[in-house]
Amino acid sequence: MKVELAKLIEPTIAQLGYELTDLELKLGGRDGIVRVFIDKPDGVDLSDCEIVSRQLSAILDVEDPLPGHYTLEVSSPGLDRKLTKPEHFQRFAGETIHVTLRFPIAGRRNFRGTLRSADNEKIEVEVDGESHSLEIATIESARLIPSD
Repeated sequence: MKVELAKLIEPTIAQLGYELTDLELKLGGRDGIVRVFIDKPDGVDLSDCEIVSRQLSAILDVEDPLPGHYTLEVSSPGLDRKLTKPEHFQRFAGETIHVTLRFPIAGRRNFRGTLRSADNEKIEVEVDGESHSLEIATIESARLIPSD
């Protein structure tokens, strides 16, 4: 359901000049939530979220892709944003990140350190002076760690 919804809304978000960075669905019960996270190179403010929200609301009302009632929330990815695409890793080279792998490499699944470099297939993370090459395909989750 999440993939289908992303395919439905992503073209509109892109046409408006934004990137869909993440999508969360919490459906079921009385009050479901659809959270859409958007970004653009110079950042997102409240008016950007309002523009995207209006457009997506119209699409979701017409297409009616989800069962039941839900609230649509449009937001920026935040300071501790998820990194999911090679472009995200490339954009935030030099920043501190936390990475969890799908399976351990040398007995380790979690890495917290400086993102040194990234290409379309792997990232280099420096942890305590030691460099680790991690394939993007093996990453379960990755987030920026906000600096103090």
